[in-house]
Amino acid sequence: MEEIKVKKTGIIKLQSIKDGFDGVLSIAECGRQIPFDVKRTYYIYNLINHRDVIRGKHAHKSLKQVIFCINGSFVLSLDDGTNKQEIVMDDPTVGVYLGPELWHTMTNFKNNCIMLVLASDWYNESDYIRDYEEFLQYIKR
Repeated sequence: MEEIKVKKTGIIKLQSIKDGFDGVLSIAECGRQIPFDVKRTYYIYNLINHRDVIRGKHAHKSLKQVIFCINGSFVLSLDDGTNKQEIVMDDPTVGVYLGPELWHTMTNFKNNCIMLVLASDWYNESDYIRDYEEFLQYIKR
């Protein structure tokens, strides 16, 4: 994966143990690879119209997340209000840290894509910024 130039983000690399024909075990531990305590985990799959689907389209005021592509691939678009970058997510052992105040979208889902997200807090609608212009104003405060 290429270097991430967008602020409030970073690469998370999981430890993986290959066990011959028995598959691969990947390990994510809070305080080690995951830079926060996980309070919520969710996954997104079965993206029927995968070429037309756009997920995300928001930022968070305080929530921290790490996103993984555990099957298939997708394109993660990041925007910190100044810098923008697209990252192809296709390695289940590499995640991207999504810090607060970071606009993100996911597109171009392929090969039965499954996304896994670890979040620092429970769901709270008031933490979401769903309008891009509002996001730009929020980060200037």
